[in-house]
Amino acid sequence: MYRTLEYLSGISDDDVRRLRSQGIRHTNQLMHRTSLEIDRDRLSRKTGITPDRLLEFAHQCTLLEVSGVERWVPLVRRLGINSMKDLRAQDARELHATLVEAIGLAGAPRLTDVQYWISQATALDIIEEPEVALREPIS
Repeated sequence: MYRTLEYLSGISDDDVRRLRSQGIRHTNQLMHRTSLEIDRDRLSRKTGITPDRLLEFAHQCTLLEVSGVERWVPLVRRLGINSMKDLRAQDARELHATLVEAIGLAGAPRLTDVQYWISQATALDIIEEPEVALREPIS
């Protein structure tokens, strides 16, 4: 789904201006322009936004792509679920129970919704994580 960049948590007006100067107008474009580490590095050089910050925005964009989760993204992020990898690692029943506890039964998503979110997390996980530099042993 297409959302304006301002929808992202923690994005500044300056970040938005810099991204728009590169032709990025909405979250779907940002997700695709930041899914690979090399692309984040390139965009970072052009915008002055750090690759780590671009990675954080990329993860938010992918969460917004999960059908039905948009309404609960702020709460899900407060629970420490900040990426598809985090969502995929969740137990649906436990996550549902936590959401019900936080929101109340009347406003919480159904268990089947949470199960569906987790199933989508595998298919939508297109963000390449930064490579961890391996140190060679000193001889």
